[in-house]
Amino acid sequence: MRRLLAWGPVLGWMGFIFWLSSQPDVPSLSTRWLDALVKNGGHVFLYAVLAALLDRAWRLDGLSPRERAPRVLLVTFLYALSDEWHQSFVPGRDPSLLDLLFDLSGALLVLWAYSRLRRPNSGGMFSVL
Repeated sequence: MRRLLAWGPVLGWMGFIFWLSSQPDVPSLSTRWLDALVKNGGHVFLYAVLAALLDRAWRLDGLSPRERAPRVLLVTFLYALSDEWHQSFVPGRDPSLLDLLFDLSGALLVLWAYSRLRRPNSGGMFSVL
């Protein structure tokens, strides 16, 4: 039961991302810069939440921050990569390297914030790695 509570939210969030990526028609806002801001911000948000959930699951499994950070980054990257590949099969959607970079920035943002919370006087995320 403990593992389900740790990993269930991760799998649920991954399923939600997969469902969003399966939508063939993504609505656009009338203002181009606002549309880009919302969509790119959405990528950052979705993958920041995924990174936070992954970190939580591995924390509940007893891993240290030093062990969790590279795993979170690797799994987030691989899932984002698979998501872009998945979109190549969805009509009306295309894979995008820029989207992948926004996904990774969400994960990096979470890891950076966690490192700052754990060590307020540290040099940031890379002190955890």
